Amino acid sequence: MIKWQDIDTVLLDMDGTLLDLAFDNYFWQVYVPQQYALQKQLTDSEASARLADWIARHQGTLNWYCLDFWSDELGLNIAALKRQVAQRIGYRQGAEDFLASLRASGRTVIMVTNAHPDALALKVERTGIDRYFDALVSSHQYRAAKEEQAFWETLRQHHPFATPRALLVDDSLPVLASAQQYGIGHLWSILHPDSSTSARTHTDPFPAIGDFAHVMPAGAP
Repeated sequence: MIKWQDIDTVLLDMDGTLLDLAFDNYFWQVYVPQQYALQKQLTDSEASARLADWIARHQGTLNWYCLDFWSDELGLNIAALKRQVAQRIGYRQGAEDFLASLRASGRTVIMVTNAHPDALALKVERTGIDRYFDALVSSHQYRAAKEEQAFWETLRQHHPFATPRALLVDDSLPVLASAQQYGIGHLWSILHPDSSTSARTHTDPFPAIGDFAHVMPAGAP
């Protein structure tokens, strides 16, 4: 169980942690390849293969998460395409109740996301998720992805917190490993980030949340 009595600051990822990763996976794996195929007169499979190779080369870097970068690289207006399928954006099961309970507990709650500011703004518009947070932080503001130590250092400069008494929940294992290296004391992953696929098998070194109902916060620290 999460040791809520030892936690003052809660750092939460957005996509795959609070919001269903099914939207992003559909967008990048299906919708963008379709649009790229139409533009370049390729088959869907040819476009998917080309994009998969392209995207893999930038995985874990800030470019990987940057809508402006991919708009330039692909010759597509990525932000506009996201709006075309924005009705697919939604919370993961139980996430909104979890956020409301966190808010009521009096802890400091900060969103830490690699999402581009335009993508973050769209998801705030669709879900109103910002009302549950003291601050929303996109790694693009700090010019460093969460996989980099520079992100956590800059975050703590802007939003001071005690690392041993901070909790990070994130569906990305490389991000959790980076936070562990930085010294964040409580680290939890997510078992089922994408509702359109099966839950993953828990084999990683971090405890994992299967159902937010089982880890609801206790009272204020």
